[in-house]
Amino acid sequence: MIRKLEHIGVMVKDMDVSIDFYTEVLGMRLVQRTALKDGVELGFLSFPDSEHVQIELIGRGHDGLPDNGIVHHIAFTVSDIQSEIDRLKSLGVKLMDETPRTILEGDLIAFFFGPDGERLEFFQPAAHS
Repeated sequence: MIRKLEHIGVMVKDMDVSIDFYTEVLGMRLVQRTALKDGVELGFLSFPDSEHVQIELIGRGHDGLPDNGIVHHIAFTVSDIQSEIDRLKSLGVKLMDETPRTILEGDLIAFFFGPDGERLEFFQPAAHS
């Protein structure tokens, strides 16, 4: 079952500049900043009174990526990611991920495409004790 809009991912050229913009200009706060093993850096921001929806900044340092500055994907929180992937398969939806991938501290993600090729993501948060 889909529970909520999780985050919107935006490709950025310079993580520091983008974090400054979103925090100083828009009044968001930095929730988490982390580097992944493949060289990608992530920055998650939210508004102080609306922590349930975040903007995810995605960057590779100062060299940037081809689609800088555009919305990269829309993510939805799910309670059972494998069931949702199976449901998409049964509906003939084009998948990027046939099985969930683990990121950060055990969170699961799977990407798929909308009808116009827009990139969408299912996100299942890790069960933290």
